[in-house]
Amino acid sequence: MADAELARRSPSPTAARGATRAEGFTLVELLVAFAILAVLVTAASVGYRQAKLRTAETAAVTALNAINQAQFAYMQSCGNGRYAPTLVALGTPVPGSPHGFLTADLTVSDPLLKSGYIFQMSGTEAAAGEQTCTNLVPLERYRLTADPHAPGATGVLFYGTNTDRVVYRDTQSFADNMPEAGPPGHGAEIR
Repeated sequence: MADAELARRSPSPTAARGATRAEGFTLVELLVAFAILAVLVTAASVGYRQAKLRTAETAAVTALNAINQAQFAYMQSCGNGRYAPTLVALGTPVPGSPHGFLTADLTVSDPLLKSGYIFQMSGTEAAAGEQTCTNLVPLERYRLTADPHAPGATGVLFYGTNTDRVVYRDTQSFADNMPEAGPPGHGAEIR
């Protein structure tokens, strides 16, 4: 009877292993779980970085289109057929209105740093003496570029546009070779 009592009280070797197993994870299981987690975090961070770059590039194209539209409106109503000389000028209210041609966030400075891109406008000034409704010397034609502030980190693509109001993109800057009218020597039109 004593042997039967002892057998009933002591666990079998299989039960003993199961009890130990239920108490926690093995080192290998923890390492596998951490490796899977590391792969997921890495994939998520790469996706986040790509999304951030695409967002900055989209914001740059949107800003270039807004500036082109503002320049066209300025030319039609204030510039006597000519264009605003600076981004700041596009934000200057016209006589009789409290509003400029472009939102304040795009007319803070010239050049302008916005959404990780540097926007810079230049052009050929009109003949001396000609002025706009805001008492500025207008431009006959203009060119506008948007370069990433930190290429690769704030954007991969470079953008340029001009009096034709067509936006171009490329992996190299348009800063030195964007004409004031017509297509540049490199890059592709954004449609």
